[in-house]
Amino acid sequence: MSDQSSRNFSRRTLLKTAGATGVVLATPMLNRAWAADPVEINMLAWYGHAEPDIVEEFEALHNVKFVPKYYAGGDNMLALIAQSPPGTYDIILSDAEFVQQLNAAGYIEELDPADYPFDDYFPEFQKFPGHWTGDQLWSVMVRYGLLGVSFNTDVITHEEAMSYNVFWDSRLTGKVGHFDWHLPSLGQMSLLNGNDDPSPFDIDGAAWEAVQEKTLSLKPQVGGYFDYGGTFSSLKTGEMHAMCGIGDWITGVLQKDGAPVDSVIPEEGGIQWTESYSIGIGTEKGEIAKKFIQYMLSPAGQVRSIQMAAYPALSPTKSGWTAIQEVNPDEARRSGLIEGAANDPIRLKREGRIHYRDIPRQQSLEDWNDFWSEYKNA
Repeated sequence: MSDQSSRNFSRRTLLKTAGATGVVLATPMLNRAWAADPVEINMLAWYGHAEPDIVEEFEALHNVKFVPKYYAGGDNMLALIAQSPPGTYDIILSDAEFVQQLNAAGYIEELDPADYPFDDYFPEFQKFPGHWTGDQLWSVMVRYGLLGVSFNTDVITHEEAMSYNVFWDSRLTGKVGHFDWHLPSLGQMSLLNGNDDPSPFDIDGAAWEAVQEKTLSLKPQVGGYFDYGGTFSSLKTGEMHAMCGIGDWITGVLQKDGAPVDSVIPEEGGIQWTESYSIGIGTEKGEIAKKFIQYMLSPAGQVRSIQMAAYPALSPTKSGWTAIQEVNPDEARRSGLIEGAANDPIRLKREGRIHYRDIPRQQSLEDWNDFWSEYKNA
Protein backbone atom coordinates (compact mmCIF):
# COMPACT_ATOMS: atom_id res chain seq x y z
CA MET A 1 0.00 0.00 0.00
CA SER A 2 1.11 3.58 -0.48
CA ASP A 3 2.48 5.66 2.38
CA GLN A 4 -0.51 8.00 2.02
CA SER A 5 -3.11 5.21 2.21
CA SER A 6 -1.26 3.76 5.20
CA ARG A 7 -1.45 7.10 7.02
CA ASN A 8 -5.12 7.55 6.17
CA PHE A 9 -5.97 4.05 7.29
CA SER A 10 -4.01 4.45 10.51
CA ARG A 11 -5.91 7.61 11.45
CA ARG A 12 -9.27 5.99 10.76
CA THR A 13 -8.57 2.75 12.52
CA LEU A 14 -6.76 4.03 15.60
CA LEU A 15 -10.08 5.29 16.95
CA LYS A 16 -11.60 1.84 16.42
CA THR A 17 -8.57 0.19 17.97
CA ALA A 18 -8.72 2.51 20.95
CA GLY A 19 -12.33 1.59 21.62
CA ALA A 20 -11.52 -2.10 21.57
CA THR A 21 -8.30 -2.02 23.55
CA GLY A 22 -8.61 0.91 25.90
CA VAL A 23 -5.67 2.67 24.23
CA VAL A 24 -5.15 6.28 25.29
CA LEU A 25 -4.55 7.98 21.95
CA ALA A 26 -1.16 9.56 21.56
CA THR A 27 1.54 9.41 18.97
CA PRO A 28 3.98 6.50 19.29
CA MET A 29 6.95 8.87 19.67
CA LEU A 30 5.30 10.73 22.52
CA ASN A 31 4.57 7.48 24.32
CA ARG A 32 8.20 6.48 24.00
CA ALA A 33 9.30 9.82 25.40
CA TRP A 34 7.62 9.52 28.76
CA ALA A 35 8.54 5.92 29.51
CA ALA A 36 12.18 4.97 29.10
CA ASP A 37 11.98 1.31 30.11
CA PRO A 38 9.40 -0.74 28.18
CA VAL A 39 7.75 -3.68 29.88
CA GLU A 40 8.88 -6.98 28.35
CA ILE A 41 6.22 -9.41 27.15
CA ASN A 42 7.41 -12.97 26.62
CA MET A 43 5.76 -14.53 23.58
CA LEU A 44 5.89 -18.15 22.41
CA ALA A 45 4.99 -18.27 18.73
CA TRP A 46 5.76 -19.25 15.18
CA TYR A 47 8.42 -17.04 13.60
CA GLY A 48 7.22 -13.60 12.57
CA HIS A 49 4.64 -12.84 15.24
CA ALA A 50 6.87 -10.59 17.33
CA GLU A 51 8.64 -8.89 14.42
CA PRO A 52 8.33 -5.12 13.91
CA ASP A 53 5.86 -5.32 11.01
CA ILE A 54 3.37 -6.91 13.43
CA VAL A 55 4.08 -5.39 16.85
CA GLU A 56 5.80 -2.02 16.35
CA GLU A 57 2.63 0.09 16.62
CA PHE A 58 1.35 -1.76 19.68
CA GLU A 59 4.78 -1.59 21.36
CA ALA A 60 4.93 2.16 20.86
CA LEU A 61 1.39 2.81 22.06
CA HIS A 62 1.78 0.74 25.23
CA ASN A 63 5.50 1.09 25.98
CA VAL A 64 6.12 -2.65 25.83
CA LYS A 65 8.69 -4.84 24.11
CA PHE A 66 7.94 -8.34 22.88
CA VAL A 67 10.58 -10.96 23.59
CA PRO A 68 9.82 -13.96 21.36
CA LYS A 69 10.69 -17.62 21.63
CA TYR A 70 9.99 -19.06 18.19
CA TYR A 71 9.12 -22.67 17.38
CA ALA A 72 8.03 -24.72 14.37
CA GLY A 73 5.28 -27.30 14.88
CA GLY A 74 2.85 -27.91 17.70
CA ASP A 75 4.83 -30.80 19.16
CA ASN A 76 7.82 -28.51 19.60
CA MET A 77 5.59 -25.84 21.16
CA LEU A 78 4.24 -28.25 23.77
CA ALA A 79 7.74 -29.46 24.62
CA LEU A 80 8.99 -25.90 25.18
CA ILE A 81 6.12 -25.11 27.56
CA ALA A 82 6.56 -28.39 29.44
CA GLN A 83 10.20 -27.48 30.08
CA SER A 84 9.35 -24.03 31.46
CA PRO A 85 7.92 -22.97 34.82
CA PRO A 86 4.46 -21.32 34.97
CA GLY A 87 4.62 -17.65 34.12
CA THR A 88 7.46 -18.03 31.61
CA TYR A 89 5.26 -17.09 28.65
CA ASP A 90 2.81 -14.21 28.89
CA ILE A 91 1.16 -14.88 25.54
CA ILE A 92 1.16 -18.11 23.54
CA LEU A 93 0.37 -18.41 19.85
CA SER A 94 -0.58 -22.00 19.09
CA ASP A 95 -1.99 -24.00 16.24
CA ALA A 96 -5.65 -24.42 17.05
CA GLU A 97 -5.52 -28.21 17.23
CA PHE A 98 -3.19 -28.00 20.25
CA VAL A 99 -5.35 -25.70 22.38
CA GLN A 100 -7.12 -28.63 24.03
CA GLN A 101 -3.78 -30.04 25.12
CA LEU A 102 -2.63 -26.68 26.44
CA ASN A 103 -5.85 -26.46 28.44
CA ALA A 104 -5.71 -30.06 29.71
CA ALA A 105 -2.14 -29.55 30.89
CA GLY A 106 -3.05 -26.34 32.72
CA TYR A 107 -0.78 -24.13 30.63
CA ILE A 108 -3.26 -21.37 29.74
CA GLU A 109 -5.67 -19.03 31.49
CA GLU A 110 -9.44 -18.96 30.97
CA LEU A 111 -10.53 -15.96 28.91
CA ASP A 112 -13.65 -13.79 29.10
CA PRO A 113 -15.57 -14.05 25.79
CA ALA A 114 -16.96 -10.55 26.32
CA ASP A 115 -13.45 -9.16 25.84
CA TYR A 116 -13.27 -10.24 22.20
CA PRO A 117 -15.27 -9.27 19.07
CA PHE A 118 -16.88 -12.60 18.25
CA ASP A 119 -19.82 -10.86 16.57
CA ASP A 120 -17.31 -9.63 13.96
CA TYR A 121 -16.17 -13.19 13.15
CA PHE A 122 -17.62 -15.14 10.25
CA PRO A 123 -20.10 -17.63 11.75
CA GLU A 124 -17.81 -20.59 10.97
CA PHE A 125 -15.23 -19.24 13.41
CA GLN A 126 -17.32 -17.87 16.26
CA LYS A 127 -17.13 -21.02 18.36
CA PHE A 128 -14.06 -22.66 16.92
CA PRO A 129 -13.55 -26.35 17.81
CA GLY A 130 -11.27 -26.92 20.78
CA HIS A 131 -11.18 -23.29 21.85
CA TRP A 132 -14.17 -23.65 24.13
CA THR A 133 -15.26 -25.99 26.91
CA GLY A 134 -18.98 -25.33 26.99
CA ASP A 135 -19.10 -21.58 27.51
CA GLN A 136 -15.54 -21.39 28.83
CA LEU A 137 -13.07 -19.78 26.41
CA TRP A 138 -9.37 -20.71 26.34
CA SER A 139 -8.01 -19.32 23.11
CA VAL A 140 -8.92 -16.75 20.46
CA MET A 141 -8.49 -17.40 16.74
CA VAL A 142 -6.54 -14.58 15.09
CA ARG A 143 -5.57 -15.85 11.60
CA TYR A 144 -5.66 -18.89 9.36
CA GLY A 145 -4.61 -20.23 5.98
CA LEU A 146 -5.16 -23.12 3.60
CA LEU A 147 -2.89 -26.04 2.70
CA GLY A 148 -3.07 -27.75 -0.67
CA VAL A 149 -0.73 -28.42 -3.59
CA SER A 150 2.19 -25.98 -3.85
CA PHE A 151 4.13 -26.11 -7.09
CA ASN A 152 6.46 -24.49 -9.61
CA THR A 153 4.28 -23.00 -12.35
CA ASP A 154 7.06 -23.44 -14.94
CA VAL A 155 6.85 -27.21 -14.46
CA ILE A 156 3.26 -28.00 -13.44
CA THR A 157 0.05 -26.35 -14.65
CA HIS A 158 -2.75 -25.24 -12.37
CA GLU A 159 -4.99 -27.91 -13.88
CA GLU A 160 -2.43 -30.64 -13.14
CA ALA A 161 -2.07 -29.38 -9.57
CA MET A 162 -5.76 -29.86 -8.89
CA SER A 163 -5.10 -33.34 -7.44
CA TYR A 164 -2.59 -34.56 -4.88
CA ASN A 165 -1.81 -37.29 -7.42
CA VAL A 166 0.44 -34.77 -9.17
CA PHE A 167 3.09 -35.49 -6.54
CA TRP A 168 3.64 -38.86 -8.28
CA ASP A 169 4.19 -37.24 -11.71
CA SER A 170 7.41 -38.48 -13.36
CA ARG A 171 8.51 -34.89 -13.98
CA LEU A 172 8.69 -34.42 -10.22
CA THR A 173 10.89 -37.42 -9.37
CA GLY A 174 13.35 -36.24 -6.75
CA LYS A 175 11.74 -32.81 -6.79
CA VAL A 176 8.92 -33.25 -4.27
CA GLY A 177 9.61 -31.81 -0.84
CA HIS A 178 7.87 -32.07 2.51
CA PHE A 179 7.48 -29.42 5.15
CA ASP A 180 8.91 -31.49 7.99
CA TRP A 181 5.85 -31.89 10.21
CA HIS A 182 3.66 -34.96 10.09
CA LEU A 183 0.18 -33.45 10.48
CA PRO A 184 0.03 -31.39 7.25
CA SER A 185 1.48 -34.01 4.88
CA LEU A 186 -0.28 -37.02 6.37
CA GLY A 187 -3.53 -35.07 6.45
CA GLN A 188 -3.17 -34.46 2.72
CA MET A 189 -2.43 -38.13 2.06
CA SER A 190 -5.54 -38.98 4.07
CA LEU A 191 -7.65 -36.65 1.91
CA LEU A 192 -6.22 -38.25 -1.23
CA ASN A 193 -7.43 -41.59 0.12
CA GLY A 194 -10.95 -40.17 0.44
CA ASN A 195 -11.00 -39.65 4.21
CA ASP A 196 -13.05 -36.46 4.31
CA ASP A 197 -15.95 -37.51 6.57
CA PRO A 198 -15.78 -36.67 9.39
CA SER A 199 -12.14 -35.62 9.00
CA PRO A 200 -8.85 -36.72 7.42
CA PHE A 201 -7.55 -36.91 10.98
CA ASP A 202 -10.40 -39.06 12.35
CA ILE A 203 -9.73 -42.41 10.68
CA ASP A 204 -9.88 -46.03 11.84
CA GLY A 205 -7.03 -48.51 11.89
CA ALA A 206 -7.57 -49.79 8.36
CA ALA A 207 -7.68 -46.28 6.93
CA TRP A 208 -4.54 -45.36 8.88
CA GLU A 209 -2.72 -48.36 7.42
CA ALA A 210 -3.79 -47.25 3.95
CA VAL A 211 -2.54 -43.70 4.57
CA GLN A 212 0.84 -45.09 5.60
CA GLU A 213 1.01 -47.29 2.51
CA LYS A 214 0.10 -44.40 0.21
CA THR A 215 2.64 -42.11 1.84
CA LEU A 216 5.45 -44.67 1.55
CA SER A 217 4.70 -45.03 -2.16
CA LEU A 218 5.67 -41.36 -2.59
CA LYS A 219 9.16 -41.89 -1.20
CA PRO A 220 10.92 -42.28 -4.62
CA GLN A 221 9.63 -38.82 -5.56
CA VAL A 222 10.90 -37.07 -2.44
CA GLY A 223 13.98 -34.88 -2.56
CA GLY A 224 13.99 -33.67 1.04
CA TYR A 225 12.27 -32.70 4.25
CA PHE A 226 12.56 -29.04 5.11
CA ASP A 227 12.14 -26.64 8.00
CA TYR A 228 10.59 -23.20 7.57
CA GLY A 229 13.63 -21.58 5.94
CA GLY A 230 14.48 -24.61 3.86
CA THR A 231 10.97 -24.79 2.46
CA PHE A 232 11.26 -21.21 1.22
CA SER A 233 14.71 -21.60 -0.29
CA SER A 234 14.11 -24.97 -1.95
CA LEU A 235 11.08 -23.65 -3.83
CA LYS A 236 12.70 -20.33 -4.63
CA THR A 237 15.85 -21.87 -6.12
CA GLY A 238 14.01 -24.65 -7.95
CA GLU A 239 15.64 -27.35 -5.84
CA MET A 240 12.08 -28.59 -5.33
CA HIS A 241 9.29 -28.24 -7.89
CA ALA A 242 6.42 -29.22 -5.59
CA MET A 243 5.87 -29.29 -1.85
CA CYS A 244 3.56 -31.32 0.39
CA GLY A 245 2.10 -29.92 3.57
CA ILE A 246 2.18 -26.21 2.77
CA GLY A 247 0.17 -23.58 0.93
CA ASP A 248 0.01 -19.84 0.35
CA TRP A 249 1.70 -19.13 3.67
CA ILE A 250 4.91 -20.07 1.85
CA THR A 251 4.19 -19.47 -1.84
CA GLY A 252 2.50 -16.12 -1.20
CA VAL A 253 5.78 -14.66 0.07
CA LEU A 254 7.72 -16.18 -2.83
CA GLN A 255 5.25 -14.82 -5.39
CA LYS A 256 5.91 -11.31 -4.13
CA ASP A 257 9.62 -11.92 -4.78
CA GLY A 258 8.85 -13.00 -8.33
CA ALA A 259 9.26 -16.76 -7.92
CA PRO A 260 7.17 -18.91 -10.35
CA VAL A 261 5.18 -20.71 -7.66
CA ASP A 262 1.58 -20.99 -6.58
CA SER A 263 -0.75 -23.02 -4.36
CA VAL A 264 -4.20 -24.43 -5.11
CA ILE A 265 -6.87 -26.31 -3.19
CA PRO A 266 -7.16 -29.61 -5.11
CA GLU A 267 -10.28 -31.57 -5.90
CA GLU A 268 -9.76 -33.84 -2.89
CA GLY A 269 -9.97 -30.81 -0.60
CA GLY A 270 -7.61 -28.71 1.47
CA ILE A 271 -6.62 -28.37 5.10
CA GLN A 272 -6.98 -25.22 7.19
CA TRP A 273 -4.23 -24.24 9.58
CA THR A 274 -5.42 -21.93 12.33
CA GLU A 275 -3.42 -19.79 14.74
CA SER A 276 -4.83 -18.66 18.04
CA TYR A 277 -3.68 -16.64 21.03
CA SER A 278 -3.88 -17.79 24.63
CA ILE A 279 -2.66 -16.14 27.81
CA GLY A 280 -0.05 -18.16 29.65
CA ILE A 281 -0.84 -19.51 33.10
CA GLY A 282 0.80 -17.61 35.92
CA THR A 283 1.58 -14.47 33.95
CA GLU A 284 1.57 -11.13 35.73
CA LYS A 285 0.94 -9.38 32.41
CA GLY A 286 -2.46 -10.81 31.53
CA GLU A 287 -4.09 -7.41 31.05
CA ILE A 288 -1.61 -6.19 28.45
CA ALA A 289 -1.66 -9.62 26.77
CA LYS A 290 -5.45 -9.26 26.46
CA LYS A 291 -5.05 -5.80 24.95
CA PHE A 292 -2.61 -7.19 22.38
CA ILE A 293 -5.07 -9.91 21.33
CA GLN A 294 -7.75 -7.23 21.00
CA TYR A 295 -5.40 -5.11 18.92
CA MET A 296 -4.62 -8.01 16.58
CA LEU A 297 -8.36 -8.52 16.03
CA SER A 298 -8.94 -4.83 15.23
CA PRO A 299 -8.98 -3.78 11.55
CA ALA A 300 -5.47 -2.32 11.90
CA GLY A 301 -4.16 -5.52 13.51
CA GLN A 302 -5.79 -7.73 10.91
CA VAL A 303 -4.24 -5.74 8.06
CA ARG A 304 -0.83 -6.34 9.63
CA SER A 305 -1.60 -10.02 10.15
CA ILE A 306 -2.83 -10.59 6.59
CA GLN A 307 0.33 -9.01 5.19
CA MET A 308 2.81 -10.44 7.72
CA ALA A 309 6.28 -10.36 6.17
CA ALA A 310 7.16 -13.82 7.51
CA TYR A 311 4.09 -15.51 6.02
CA PRO A 312 0.68 -14.20 4.95
CA ALA A 313 -2.63 -15.37 6.34
CA LEU A 314 -6.37 -14.92 6.04
CA SER A 315 -8.62 -12.95 8.36
CA PRO A 316 -11.44 -14.56 10.38
CA THR A 317 -13.20 -11.20 10.84
CA LYS A 318 -15.53 -9.31 8.52
CA SER A 319 -13.88 -6.00 9.38
CA GLY A 320 -10.51 -7.51 8.52
CA TRP A 321 -11.75 -8.31 5.00
CA THR A 322 -13.16 -4.79 4.61
CA ALA A 323 -9.93 -3.22 5.84
CA ILE A 324 -7.60 -5.13 3.51
CA GLN A 325 -9.90 -4.43 0.55
CA GLU A 326 -9.50 -0.72 1.29
CA VAL A 327 -5.81 -0.63 2.18
CA ASN A 328 -4.41 -3.20 -0.27
CA PRO A 329 -6.98 -4.34 -2.83
CA ASP A 330 -4.34 -6.29 -4.78
CA GLU A 331 -3.60 -8.45 -1.72
CA ALA A 332 -7.32 -8.84 -1.03
CA ARG A 333 -7.78 -10.22 -4.55
CA ARG A 334 -4.67 -12.40 -4.43
CA SER A 335 -5.66 -14.04 -1.15
CA GLY A 336 -9.39 -14.29 -1.90
CA LEU A 337 -10.58 -11.94 0.83
CA ILE A 338 -13.42 -10.72 -1.37
CA GLU A 339 -16.83 -12.33 -1.02
CA GLY A 340 -17.64 -14.57 -3.98
CA ALA A 341 -14.12 -14.65 -5.42
CA ALA A 342 -12.96 -17.92 -7.00
CA ASN A 343 -10.54 -18.38 -4.09
CA ASP A 344 -12.86 -17.01 -1.38
CA PRO A 345 -11.92 -19.21 1.63
CA ILE A 346 -15.34 -18.90 3.26
CA ARG A 347 -17.01 -20.11 0.07
CA LEU A 348 -14.58 -23.05 -0.12
CA LYS A 349 -15.37 -23.89 3.50
CA ARG A 350 -19.11 -23.76 2.89
CA GLU A 351 -18.72 -26.03 -0.14
CA GLY A 352 -17.15 -28.66 2.14
CA ARG A 353 -13.70 -28.46 0.51
CA ILE A 354 -11.81 -27.26 3.59
CA HIS A 355 -11.09 -29.42 6.65
CA TYR A 356 -9.60 -28.13 9.90
CA ARG A 357 -6.19 -29.50 10.68
CA ASP A 358 -6.46 -31.63 13.79
CA ILE A 359 -4.56 -34.06 15.95
CA PRO A 360 -5.23 -37.75 15.27
CA ARG A 361 -8.51 -38.84 16.82
CA GLN A 362 -8.22 -42.65 16.66
CA GLN A 363 -4.45 -42.89 16.92
CA SER A 364 -2.01 -41.01 19.13
CA LEU A 365 0.25 -38.18 18.11
CA GLU A 366 3.12 -40.56 18.82
CA ASP A 367 1.72 -43.07 16.31
CA TRP A 368 1.74 -40.46 13.55
CA ASN A 369 5.09 -39.03 14.60
CA ASP A 370 6.69 -42.50 14.76
CA PHE A 371 5.46 -43.29 11.26
CA TRP A 372 6.77 -39.94 10.02
CA SER A 373 10.23 -40.82 11.33
CA GLU A 374 9.98 -44.24 9.68
CA TYR A 375 8.95 -42.65 6.39
CA LYS A 376 11.82 -40.15 6.45
CA ASN A 377 14.32 -42.94 7.09
CA ALA A 378 12.84 -45.44 4.61
